[in-house]
Amino acid sequence: MSDVVVTKKDAGDAWKIVEAARGAKRPTTLDYVGLLADSYMELHGDRFYGDDPALVGGVALVGGIPVTFIGNQKGRNMAEAMKRNFGMANPEGYRKAQRLAAQAETFGRPIVTFINTAGAFPGLEAEERGIGEAIAVCLRQFSLLRVPVVSFLIGEGGSGGALAIGVCDELYMLENSMYSVISPEGCASILLRDSARAKEAAEYMKLSPRDLVDFHIADGIIPEPSGGAQEDPGAVAALIKKQLLESLSRLSGKSPDQLVRDRVKKFRLMGEYIENGTKQNFWQRMFGLGGGER
Repeated sequence: MSDVVVTKKDAGDAWKIVEAARGAKRPTTLDYVGLLADSYMELHGDRFYGDDPALVGGVALVGGIPVTFIGNQKGRNMAEAMKRNFGMANPEGYRKAQRLAAQAETFGRPIVTFINTAGAFPGLEAEERGIGEAIAVCLRQFSLLRVPVVSFLIGEGGSGGALAIGVCDELYMLENSMYSVISPEGCASILLRDSARAKEAAEYMKLSPRDLVDFHIADGIIPEPSGGAQEDPGAVAALIKKQLLESLSRLSGKSPDQLVRDRVKKFRLMGEYIENGTKQNFWQRMFGLGGGER
């Protein structure tokens, strides 16, 4: 796995990471795919309702290996952001992800996901078309995929909208990325009763790459140049490619059954904590799940 890079931002200033992760100039999923892939063919539509430009995907060759890419796509300016719905996918986006994942499994292609969204779109139309069900099916499907799944968090990772394509064998975070169940503003509004205390909430939430590695949620951190990934997208893409090929080489040695067993165990073990000197697991306590040692 990649070397974990610890920075001053990781050690203390969570809000700087939040601001950097949300930066409008950060490279997008399609930027990285263009830099990583020897060739790429984007696929569209969920074969049910329509195509969602907020979630993109297709088939590519990376180092001569056929893979399926799936990722959130944000815009660089207001017009593109509106077209891409600021990277917040509708149900048809997640159903497109399901379709691409099923196709990849059928043909034995590894899946690579790029996560960069504040969350799934919370609008009325999304609710009417079943956004909750679409995310739930993604979670189940990705848990049971019999091909390797490697995820890269390239910016903002928020709530179930991010996790829907983040159930994976290995997760790597860019140095200036974040992953959380809710935005700092939302957390401050609910728990601190004041949305203006978002900076304070960000520190409490432990959303930095260093924190996520410490919690055994992320498997490593990919460094960025000074000033962020936008200063040298090619160099960052090269590091992502190196990590991806290492991960695929390692995961290809596992049988499909072993991939599923290890992936399910990985996620069931998340949520461990110490209470009265004894290791506890949230899922085991609440639902009888988990158990075992890491």
